[in-house]
Amino acid sequence: PMQILTYLGGVVKVEETELKPRVGFLYPDLTHNISLVINATQERDSGRYMCTVNVADNVTSTGKNVGVISLTVLVPPAAPACQLHGDPTVGANVTLSCTSKKGKPSPAYQWQRTAPTLQVFFPPAQDRGRGTLKLTNLSREMAGLYVCTAENRVGLAECSIVLEV
Repeated sequence: PMQILTYLGGVVKVEETELKPRVGFLYPDLTHNISLVINATQERDSGRYMCTVNVADNVTSTGKNVGVISLTVLVPPAAPACQLHGDPTVGANVTLSCTSKKGKPSPAYQWQRTAPTLQVFFPPAQDRGRGTLKLTNLSREMAGLYVCTAENRVGLAECSIVLEV
């Protein structure tokens, strides 16, 4: 939804929305710069914001007095959930999954085994977009602690799972 702020004769009016207590002007002396500040930014603040400048007695400015900007609020990944799918017995195949319910842009996932020794995985075993790691023909040496990192450009979060074969 479009958020509307109005400045008339020294009075600022913000329409009654949940944004009202968190928004204000960057400069208290409102002259030529009416930049806005949004405090405690939330994902739902994303959207289109419109600035309209009305010059008294100037009918020639019609259509040239509107500026629109799109705001996308980025969100770090929420703590992901790690799960084991399949029966972890010798010779079997299992899939480890990792999903984060929040994150904008969508997080990329990276699996690695950290214990007893570090091991990094690559496609096709690992799907960085879906957060899955396919382990085939399990052996006892594949047991250990597996850590998944969900990451986007504003943050990261991790979960882990112990694989016992």
